Amino acid sequence: MTQPTDPFAQHCQELLQPLGPTRARRMFGGVGLYVDELFIALIAFDRLYLKVSETHRAAFEAAGCERFVYPMKDGSTASLNYYTAPEVAMESPAEMQPWARRAMEAALQARAAKPPAKSVPRKRKA
Repeated sequence: MTQPTDPFAQHCQELLQPLGPTRARRMFGGVGLYVDELFIALIAFDRLYLKVSETHRAAFEAAGCERFVYPMKDGSTASLNYYTAPEVAMESPAEMQPWARRAMEAALQARAAKPPAKSVPRKRKA
């Protein structure tokens, strides 16, 4: 795994660090950010996007946050349940904490809603 070394990715990791161990991983042309092994945020188009559930969507929208939208090959657009972090939250870990906690809650909800992975039966040796 390669740790992104650009200053913006490092800054975002520092903002999230009070919530637990953080790591960054390059993915999909951007960077995925994890806290305690929960995928809670992504960096794309030079912006930090936090995972959002229906529970907290209104708070992000009221703060002027924008939904993650990306172009498709056919010219249309698609979106994910990630919203930009509020500008004030980008200034310090203390300002980021309530927003990052919402993202962690969304990640935990998503993980709980996932069906358990099917195990593949192992071949028995004769």
